[in-house]
Amino acid sequence: MNKVDLHNIMRNKGLKITPQRLIVFEAVVSLGNHPSTEKIIEHIKKNHPHIAKGTVYKILDTFVEKRILKRVKTDKDVMRYDHDLDKHHHLYSTDSEHIEDYYDEDLNRLLEQYFEKKKIKNFKIEDIKLQIIGKFYN
Repeated sequence: MNKVDLHNIMRNKGLKITPQRLIVFEAVVSLGNHPSTEKIIEHIKKNHPHIAKGTVYKILDTFVEKRILKRVKTDKDVMRYDHDLDKHHHLYSTDSEHIEDYYDEDLNRLLEQYFEKKKIKNFKIEDIKLQIIGKFYN
């Protein structure tokens, strides 16, 4: 996603475009691999030491609330962030804590059809995300 796209998304979500918001989003994208809040803050502090930790937390919460970012929780309860809003799942490695995006239209269709048949009473499914836990090997 380029800056013009981000500006448009922020405007469409009713957010003011601020340097701090741009810096936080760019940190999430440039770090890749679904960075934690701590990694994001560490990255930002290198070039922007004036941005407070609280500001970063607040921006991340706002981005999640406005659906600009998604949260991904690890097996160790660490909250990490994903800027890819396309429908996908995650492969989570327990030994390295690496998270990889996993795209599979067949799986999406299978899950949607399964839950459509089940018709969970008094519950409307908005999204289905799997976190597949294992270990990567060569």
